[in-house]
Amino acid sequence: MNQVKRTKSSSSTDTELEADVLVIGGGPAGTWAALEAVRNGATNVVLAEKGYCGSSGATAAAGTTVWYISPDEGKRETAMDSRYDMGGRLADYRWMERVLDRTWHGMNELADHGYPFPLDATGRSQRVSLQGPEYMRLMRKRVVQAGVKILDQSPALELLQADDGSVAGARGVHRQNGSQWRVRSKAVVIATGGCAFLSRALGCNVLTGDGLLMSAEVGAEMSGMEFSNAYAIAPESGSVTKTMFYNWASFTDEAGEVIPGAASKGGRSVIARELNRQKVYARLDKADEATRLAMRASQPNFFLPFDRQGIDPFTQRFSVTLRLEGTVRGTGGLRITSEDCATSVSGLYAAGDAATREPICGGFTGGGSHNAAWAISSGSWAGQGAARFALQRDTNQRSARGAGVAAISGAGRQTINPAALTRAVQDEVFPFDRNYFRHADVLAPSLGRLDDAWLGVRESAPAAVEQMLAAREAAAMLATARWMYASALARKESRGMHKRYDHLQLDPTQHHHIVSGGLDQVWARPLAYDTQGGPRSAQARAEQEGIAA
Repeated sequence: MNQVKRTKSSSSTDTELEADVLVIGGGPAGTWAALEAVRNGATNVVLAEKGYCGSSGATAAAGTTVWYISPDEGKRETAMDSRYDMGGRLADYRWMERVLDRTWHGMNELADHGYPFPLDATGRSQRVSLQGPEYMRLMRKRVVQAGVKILDQSPALELLQADDGSVAGARGVHRQNGSQWRVRSKAVVIATGGCAFLSRALGCNVLTGDGLLMSAEVGAEMSGMEFSNAYAIAPESGSVTKTMFYNWASFTDEAGEVIPGAASKGGRSVIARELNRQKVYARLDKADEATRLAMRASQPNFFLPFDRQGIDPFTQRFSVTLRLEGTVRGTGGLRITSEDCATSVSGLYAAGDAATREPICGGFTGGGSHNAAWAISSGSWAGQGAARFALQRDTNQRSARGAGVAAISGAGRQTINPAALTRAVQDEVFPFDRNYFRHADVLAPSLGRLDDAWLGVRESAPAAVEQMLAAREAAAMLATARWMYASALARKESRGMHKRYDHLQLDPTQHHHIVSGGLDQVWARPLAYDTQGGPRSAQARAEQEGIAA
């Protein structure tokens, strides 16, 4: 049983809890982590979610394909080789194998627990995609049945840290009544998702990089943050980012003329350049009737806005834009140091989009199927690791102090305007000419402005307690943007989704990861690529050896 202590506060009733494992984030990664923590002996598990666990976040709002491949050596080898090449040869075959195996078992487990996978014409269950609402309803049900205590509408504000540097829990607020909560725990799993900078991408309104900031405040490192400039095609008036559907699209300008080279794959930069000049329109006219039916069946939420407006996207043009999805569909996140998804900080684990997806994606987008597989796998491993760590601790009675340093202390000399700070960050990361078409002459001044903004945030506090969450979100987006641009400047080449227009070629001497961190002084440095995790096929090995030579 979770131990709960109630104390009187000026606004309502505060909550104090003791736990073996605290999971921060209630999406797929967080719910898998909570389940596995219980399975591995943690008796008190608490899950704190910014929204409502089961309906909050990018997965719950949409559907997703899953990197689900049968245990056929040939099929899996082909899938891994493809991802390795697309990701600038930074992925790790050992991790890819582990993820494919864990995802296979995880999807089959979902079927055993009643997830309604569709059947093909022969009656065979098709387990290659998940509908977010059904998936997350089932995961919440399983978490509740496992005895996990869920704190809904309860965003974490800061981690607690013991004198020895280990993580000792977290503190946050209950959004609905303004009271506070504090959980002392032996281990913490960060499953807060990525950072989309409040770009209006579907389900990303709660994904502001909070977990990255909280983790950095206790000393954790990031990895792959240069691979965080993912832009997704979306209707100009909407938030649904299902870029895959635009594989069947024709793109035209305001006059109705086809835009040469514009495409979902390999032509998104053309769309970005055109959007700097004029509106761009799409029509999904390349999809045949069977494909149209399949699209509607697999992703019905994509079509709802069109149906409400009386638009047939297969026959009628509609204006589109590119929405930044940052680290949600990028690959950057907390650096993991072991197979149980531990970070560089004792007692702190990372899962899902909050963790780097470089082990399976390299420098290419982790969006869709790979992110879904990573959530199942990393969530499971982080929960297992956190439980084992917790069980090694005899007591939870360690000193525990709040580790937050930005926009939280209440002792600053100036106040923060969260809305103004958010706009300032967006002004640096949204423009295509800064974040998509990267060049040192643009990145360096932008990072300088972000650094200047941080100095103000570091010494500031929210104007009112009610603004603390918004202030911390704005500070987290600011910190995330600084790690992104510091890492982008450190990688002086083009690799994966990172394009430097002053260094357009891939440089074999930069076959390494970029690790970043820091708060007042942001840093980024190379970390050697572990060649033991490279490809095993003769052709792929030769290619790797050629690039690493």
